[in-house]
Amino acid sequence: MPNLRLTRRAVDEISYPTSGQVFYRDTMLSGFGLRVGVNSKVFFAEGQVNRRTRRVTIGRADVFAPEIARKKALVILGEMAEGRDPNAEKRKEKQERVTVEMAMERFFDTRNTLSPSTVEHYRRTVQLYLKAWRKLEMKEITRQMVLKKHQDIGKKHGKTTANNVMRHFRSLYNFTSATQDEYPPNPVQILTQARAWFKDQCRQTVVTSADLPAWWKAVMAEPDYSRDFLLTTLFTGMRRSEVLKLRWENIDLFAKTLHLPTTKNGDPLTLPLSEFLVDLLAQRSELNKGSPWVFPGPGKTGHLVETKKFLQRVTAGSGVSFTLHDLRRTFITIAESLDVPYYALKRLLNHRTNGDVTGGYIVVNAERLREPVELVAQRILELKEPRD
Repeated sequence: MPNLRLTRRAVDEISYPTSGQVFYRDTMLSGFGLRVGVNSKVFFAEGQVNRRTRRVTIGRADVFAPEIARKKALVILGEMAEGRDPNAEKRKEKQERVTVEMAMERFFDTRNTLSPSTVEHYRRTVQLYLKAWRKLEMKEITRQMVLKKHQDIGKKHGKTTANNVMRHFRSLYNFTSATQDEYPPNPVQILTQARAWFKDQCRQTVVTSADLPAWWKAVMAEPDYSRDFLLTTLFTGMRRSEVLKLRWENIDLFAKTLHLPTTKNGDPLTLPLSEFLVDLLAQRSELNKGSPWVFPGPGKTGHLVETKKFLQRVTAGSGVSFTLHDLRRTFITIAESLDVPYYALKRLLNHRTNGDVTGGYIVVNAERLREPVELVAQRILELKEPRD
């Protein structure tokens, strides 16, 4: 390692190596030096902390004059002499500076079993509703900021959205504070303490037995892709995203089963197919033109994405206003009316029986669900007939 007095002229005259790095030590201050790489010249300080060598970067030579860099090195070397590790302190400081945006990405890295739809909802929360907070440190967010933001979102985007945004932020904050020392309490607590959460208005709408004939008639007038999509949703009770991303490799027409390797709660699900759906999917399979998706679409995903237009057409044609989640509620409402056992209902919806010790001992497989699924299908087919 060459030794020389690090002056402006001496630093400028040092040539860049063709590869690797060359370290130059200052003859005026022991521990002060210059690291020269292929394209850079950087001042550093080097000393011992607890009998271990530590090298601390000061800055580029085109930014700091040697005299300034030498003074900074003297301070750093003094800290090392006192047993302080500047690098460790820098790492700690960097670790503690977790912005809202950084917290979200770390959350995703750790919770890698989250469904794509859940990830999308969290991203939407941070990028759209908490845009002004993205670059702020998590611990800079105060209780009053949470209270005001919650109220503002409620006025502009609705109460349900405001509640969901703050639930997402609460999860991100809890995750971050668990990985940091001496973090302030979660500021979202103010919504509970001040009783400021908006009252959730849960939808309870279904396609009623009285409306089903008109709805069915409008659906049957649809193109095959939208008709079959709506019928598959109704006859399985599956979520919108699960039907949209349904692949042929997950359907066994011989065994009359449908397998979902990934669901909203992270658990795989295998459902029996009713005879009605077996026939419907068999016809779709014959018309399939090599797409891996049951409901292919023109976009970059390869599968159907947009459903709003054909929902509006069916609503206009039938006079029945509905959502895709209404079809899920319709399926399970009919199942319950047929006295399908509680644990079978839970499994059909792929809901966990958390906290239910008895439920943990009951194994409800696809064959156990086959009879309830067929009963529901037969009841739907009965109800869709016009009444005199």
